[in-house]
Amino acid sequence: MNLRSNKGFTLIELLIVVAIIGIIAAIAVPGLLRARMAGNEASAIGSLRAINSSQQAFASSCANGMYASETNILGLAPTTGGAAFISPDLGTSATTVKSGFTIDMGGTAAPASTPINCQGSSGATNMVSGFYTTATANSSSTGARSFFSNTAGTIYQKPEDGAVFASTVEVGKPATGTPIQ
Repeated sequence: MNLRSNKGFTLIELLIVVAIIGIIAAIAVPGLLRARMAGNEASAIGSLRAINSSQQAFASSCANGMYASETNILGLAPTTGGAAFISPDLGTSATTVKSGFTIDMGGTAAPASTPINCQGSSGATNMVSGFYTTATANSSSTGARSFFSNTAGTIYQKPEDGAVFASTVEVGKPATGTPIQ
């Protein structure tokens, strides 16, 4: 009677299978990280587009041609009723961190003679005459580019080097960066 069974795998065969799986994983992981980074950058571009659209709606229907000074102002509903101008993921605070990017906004203060807006803000409170918005990667693993947009609505990009755009202009092309095609 034979006490040893020849069924099963040897240790060498198992080690070869584990090594092959490790090689396949080492090839696949960088591609997955690049895809994740591209997704984060696409989300940042989409956020800037959403802010631009919300600002145009705010200016035309609520603020007598002026713009919101911060994204949380866009997140407020008009006092007369209706929905907010931007979704809650972007409109809950002045500076938003989304998909590994910090999204911030600024602008030139509106004149003191600006009429009350639909949210009940008097004069130039919470309003600007021109705006710019930036999306800066929080680390090199979340994005390789920074993004910028302004009142004109064009979105610009520049390689991420840890610095913000050299010029934060409300209208026109920034000092650095190229338009996204």
